[in-house]
Amino acid sequence: MITFIYPFLLAVMIGFFSRQPENFYAVDDFQKVKKIDTHTHHNSESTALVDAAVESNFYLLTVNVDVPTYPPLPEQVRLSLLHKSKNPAHIDFLSTFSLENWSDPNWVEQEIERIKETFDQGAIGIKIWKNIGMTYKDEKGDFIMADHPRLEPIFQFVQDQGKTLMAHLGEPKNCWLPLEEMTVNNDRTYFKEYPEYHMYLHPEYPSYEQQVEARDNLLEKFPEIRFVGAHLGSVEWDVDELAKRLDRFPNLAVDMAARIGHLQFQSQKDREKVRNFMISYQDRLIYGTDLGISGIPDSERVKTNAIATWEADWSYFVTDQLMENRVIDGSFQGLKLPKEVIDKIYFHNAVKWFRPNLSK
Repeated sequence: MITFIYPFLLAVMIGFFSRQPENFYAVDDFQKVKKIDTHTHHNSESTALVDAAVESNFYLLTVNVDVPTYPPLPEQVRLSLLHKSKNPAHIDFLSTFSLENWSDPNWVEQEIERIKETFDQGAIGIKIWKNIGMTYKDEKGDFIMADHPRLEPIFQFVQDQGKTLMAHLGEPKNCWLPLEEMTVNNDRTYFKEYPEYHMYLHPEYPSYEQQVEARDNLLEKFPEIRFVGAHLGSVEWDVDELAKRLDRFPNLAVDMAARIGHLQFQSQKDREKVRNFMISYQDRLIYGTDLGISGIPDSERVKTNAIATWEADWSYFVTDQLMENRVIDGSFQGLKLPKEVIDKIYFHNAVKWFRPNLSK
């Protein structure tokens, strides 16, 4: 009897385990999996980017930013609300505030009221941009850094409202290097096109270390705020350094918008280190792209570019294929992250840190 039962049980166990789902996604799973892109910019009435998201099973967050080349902030809010009304099941938005009237003694109250109005309209958080620390100066002529005391009531209001603070502070470390020493091609192209933001040319501006320190000071002052560091928290150049920040600040998560190339560059040097980092900090990493749309665009071109970007990133994270792109020179290998890590990076972490209105 025993000699009969053993092979029978063995056969059952083999059959059971052979039917267990694979622990990894494939390229073909891209459209099947629910995903959130937490970092896009919709400065157009065109729905092309949202249409691409619907086709690719993405939910989007559109982010208002106080950028000189963007529409005025009230127009950005209008466009965000327009897209929410057209596609309520596929998009939410983050608002922002302006430092334009900093010298006005009522500036803090005015900007809190602006933010409150957008929260009442459905904004799920705010974003601050690199003009804090790199553009605006106070009455003494000093750069207004992220830890400036006058900003504290605004951050306190965001925290008290249970909303999220996204922050693009400083720039990639490449910004403080000469063009020929930069690690990724898109940084080299950007700072060549926008020399006003290439800090290597402006030693009179705050250093990279000062930008990061000001952000860290902000986090120390507000340990309860939900804080998402845009662009890998401007510590994109070394996953070990980023890990130190994540260990130090439990309320910090980071998105990957426009910085996945930096992960790929590091993958060339030590793929396992990058992969282990992604697995170790799987609860703190959020997918985003920085895709944008403005004016009256070529809708098909917008859709094609968005889907190509999303699919290329998906391949990097879910496969171990060798691949190439224009961001870095040479080939690199995909990370082939486990399903549970992919699900967190692409969906669950965004829900936790941004609390989008997915019930619509």
